[in-house]
Amino acid sequence: MTRIAVITDSTGYLPPKLIDQYGIYVVPVYILWGSQKFRDGVDITTTEFHRRLREDPVHPTTTQPNPDDFLRIYEQLAVEHDAIIAVLISSELSGTVNSAQIAASDFNRVPLCIVDSHLTTMGLGFTVLAAARAAAQGKSLEEVEEAARAAALRVKVMFAVDTLKYLHRGGRIGGASRMLGTALSIKPILHLNEGRVDALESVRTKAKATKRMLDLAAQYADSRPVQVAVIHADALEEAEILRSKVAERLICKELYVADLSPAISFHTGPGTLGLVVCQDGLKEDV
Repeated sequence: MTRIAVITDSTGYLPPKLIDQYGIYVVPVYILWGSQKFRDGVDITTTEFHRRLREDPVHPTTTQPNPDDFLRIYEQLAVEHDAIIAVLISSELSGTVNSAQIAASDFNRVPLCIVDSHLTTMGLGFTVLAAARAAAQGKSLEEVEEAARAAALRVKVMFAVDTLKYLHRGGRIGGASRMLGTALSIKPILHLNEGRVDALESVRTKAKATKRMLDLAAQYADSRPVQVAVIHADALEEAEILRSKVAERLICKELYVADLSPAISFHTGPGTLGLVVCQDGLKEDV
């Protein structure tokens, strides 16, 4: 049986039990805060991060893992694996894919595949999970890659932010920039569109934004079984309420509540709440 190692970056924020279950290797993105440097998910917790984000006048930035980070893990995994696949955050949002590719040019011990998911948060997470499950079934590297790419095409990521100011500061606002002029009077619903953050809709209150995301998720699911993640940035209570509503409304094969990685929530800000839906299976009669 071919032993394929699955790598991802820290922005997917898969639940730890799934990372452990499938032996997924996570390369952390770096958070730069003044003169300090943190590894996402390693040196700073999401709770600590959001407290400081609210209070600290210095705004953090992020940077991708460097090629040496990837090369080290490639070399480590080559000892006990026959092939490696790295499924990573959208290249429109980060230079992580580029770092992985630079490292790959200096590595030839085992076959290596790099997948630009064009996603992040649990959209990336579900894509990684598809690859890990295919690898666990003993499928070939080509089949594992295909499982990841197919899953990525079935994913919808949307989220509502309390304010656009964090996206504006972080430089990842994309097509949502047209909302800036009315940012104080609306609650924008944003989504990932071809790997970028883009405007989807806008409503007047957070409650309406949450209800609209649930409606959109149901439309996207189209009575099919789905994998769903409720994602949040320091908004666990709201996330749990939304989780209950999702469970009532959708046919959930899997349903998780997941933190937003600090590398993502510094762009979106505390209070962000979202849904990630991955279509899975044949349409059922209802």
